[in-house]
Amino acid sequence: MQASQRSVGFGLTTVSGCLWFLAVTPFDISLLAWVAAVPMLLAIDRAPTYRMALLLGWWAGCIETLGGFYWLIDTVQRFAGFPWIAAALVFMLFCATRALVFLLFTAIVVPLRRRLALPMALLAPIVLVFCEYLVPQLFPCGQWISQAWHPLVIQITELTGPFGVTALLMVVNGALYDLYARHPRARSSLAAAAVLVVAALGFGVVRMREVDATIARAPRLEIGLVQPNFAYASNGDISREEILAQLAALQQQSQRLERAGAQLIVWSEGSYPVSLPRDFSEDYPASSLAMIRRGFTTPVVVGTTMVSADDVTAFNTALLLDRTGKMIGRYDKVELLAFGEYIPGVQLFPWLRRLLPDGAGAFQAGTGPGLLTLHEPRGQDWQLGPLICYEDLLPDFIRRTGALHPNILVNLTSDQWFGEGAEPWQHLALAVFSAIEVRTALVRAVNSGISAMIDPNGRLVEKTYADDPYRHPHAADALEVSAPRMPGGHTLFVVGGDWFVYLCMLITAVLAVIALRTPGPRGRPGTRAAANIR
Repeated sequence: MQASQRSVGFGLTTVSGCLWFLAVTPFDISLLAWVAAVPMLLAIDRAPTYRMALLLGWWAGCIETLGGFYWLIDTVQRFAGFPWIAAALVFMLFCATRALVFLLFTAIVVPLRRRLALPMALLAPIVLVFCEYLVPQLFPCGQWISQAWHPLVIQITELTGPFGVTALLMVVNGALYDLYARHPRARSSLAAAAVLVVAALGFGVVRMREVDATIARAPRLEIGLVQPNFAYASNGDISREEILAQLAALQQQSQRLERAGAQLIVWSEGSYPVSLPRDFSEDYPASSLAMIRRGFTTPVVVGTTMVSADDVTAFNTALLLDRTGKMIGRYDKVELLAFGEYIPGVQLFPWLRRLLPDGAGAFQAGTGPGLLTLHEPRGQDWQLGPLICYEDLLPDFIRRTGALHPNILVNLTSDQWFGEGAEPWQHLALAVFSAIEVRTALVRAVNSGISAMIDPNGRLVEKTYADDPYRHPHAADALEVSAPRMPGGHTLFVVGGDWFVYLCMLITAVLAVIALRTPGPRGRPGTRAAANIR
């Protein structure tokens, strides 16, 4: 009998995992996210043992990650030089660790259900928010990503951060499970879920109208986004001819954007093809082949690598050059990518550096979020909130940047390592929430796409395409966008931080204390709930 239960349990959690990843871009069957957790909840709530429940919850997370991050196998093969089997093993390890979110979720939900017989509509949202926040992820991503293209649903992000969207999804999933399981409070669960969804959508309607009214009155900044579509050498080797060709492509696109009326030009992350010294303060003269602004005078944000005088420490940097070529702003990336830009543990164990290739993990983090101030001839300054690489999808970092009150968020990214498949779309989908969190437009210059503008309501207004410069290269390209000047950072999420997450943690902790003081049955998880139903 237990073997049959295990088979059914694994089948149910496999279905849940598949529904979760099918709800997310590039599949984009987002409606599935509102029911995806139901089979998993059934499996873990009726599991014959606590250990089996944990295994089933973890398995659901593995399947979700397997279908959502499959592109990692190709990335590891291409740029780490791993054979297919080794790349697959690395990917399986990634799936196993990311699935800890659902393992922890199960570890908390099952005992609380067993002791207190609470409805899933209450437990599922607060516990999953807690788990998504607590478990570290190499690529931070929660269930909220499934609703990225539905602005009405995700407006609550300005109040709760993206975790509120996860909670809303799980309230509905929990209520549907309560109805299926005939929980005594099933009708109340369903009614509460309906009220919360209607309230969230109503808030979305009202706020989008208010923000649209502000956008309509706002001055505009014409921004040119250069998408160079470069295939960067993974070992850093690049010939002089390639350097000059890449720089010429950037300049040609910038000239085209200037002729089209751009008031600011943005180059992608690390697009300037050679490193700059740390004491760089103004553009090179026209007699130098290294000149940045050749043939155009529009202010430009340049993605580059800067190196210290001893050529040991590197910084992933965005520079703002004005019309005269003077550097008037510099921002160093703060949130470095683990195992790419830095190696965890090297500072504690310096001897590890001797085991690494030269230059590996040599980047140093910036001191914190900052602003780049653009001085317009009309006398109105624009505060640009720079974000490099995946900083545009980190809620806490976005909150800290928002606290500086930028008028526009400017993201410089380099996604060419991941090809033209799912990852560029997933990165773009996660970036949508940042615009709502701060209530500014977010413009993205991405080396191989997707370059885009997201408006302060989280709508994707303009976009390019995803390119694979290693297999199907396009010529350098550009996108012209018009961004409104917004008083960014005046949202509850920016002011109050992770208050919603902490509230979910507090409720979970209170329920855990109550559960510990409540005598419970010693049978399988869900026994008490089942008994109450009968």
